Amino acid sequence: MRFAVPPCPADRLAIAVVTEPERSRPLPPGQREDAMRHLLQTAGDAGVGLVATRPEGDVERLLGQAWPFPSPFRVTVRTVPLADGLDRVEARARRSLERMGLPRGDAVLVQNASDLAGVEGRALWARLTALKERGVFRKIGFVATVEDGPALLARRFQPDVVQVACNILDQRAARGGVIEDLAGQGVEVHLASVFAQGLLFANRESLPPELAAHGMALSRTRRRLAEARVDPMQAALAYALNLPGVASVIASVASAAELRAIVAASHAAKPDIDWDALALDEAPAAVASRTRLRISNAA
Repeated sequence: MRFAVPPCPADRLAIAVVTEPERSRPLPPGQREDAMRHLLQTAGDAGVGLVATRPEGDVERLLGQAWPFPSPFRVTVRTVPLADGLDRVEARARRSLERMGLPRGDAVLVQNASDLAGVEGRALWARLTALKERGVFRKIGFVATVEDGPALLARRFQPDVVQVACNILDQRAARGGVIEDLAGQGVEVHLASVFAQGLLFANRESLPPELAAHGMALSRTRRRLAEARVDPMQAALAYALNLPGVASVIASVASAAELRAIVAASHAAKPDIDWDALALDEAPAAVASRTRLRISNAA
């Protein structure tokens, strides 16, 4: 008799490496490469298979110097803004692969879905389609907010991948049926901002001015988690990993230690929680999705 093997949570975990000073202490150049190798080795050992990157900063170069061989990772890159020009968008996407020492990428994503809604949106999509046809990227897609109307854009452009934000504080993409609609169209949905840009871990004193009025609601959410004996990180990952239609859950990490904590939390049993009760009202949730808070190393 054969028994089905339950899927490993890490199979759907993806990582986005960050290097903000508030997330990791500065290291000398040689140690930065060693730290990146350690992080990637930790990810590979855990079964993480997808790395999401951005064109900003030095992460692409660091990744290129640290990939294990053979590499078990698929890589997504983002475009630069369309305002830089179509030629620049295409050249920078290719340059991202060059910086990482990769002959091809898994997916290239339009960084702002609003670029597709503009007058040059079709021309931009044609450029990315050409890159896919040439085998430079296996898939093309875009990054969107709920306000961008990602399901409608997907019907228009038929992407392979769409990245949207959704978390226990801002559940609009799930409640509004956006994720279900995208998955129903055959789109590979990547979930971002699962830790609400660090808002889940911020105390009332550290909130930015635009969120100060919602400190009480955030405290109430954390109190409900504490009463359920659930760590915020475990709750965030359990919510994201159990959403139907989600192919990958992207967690930002600054170190191997952070990644080990995330992987461990992802394996925790799904808590019996009223998820709807944890969400903020729509207005503060939208603000949270735009807030550049980040979880600390201790989170």
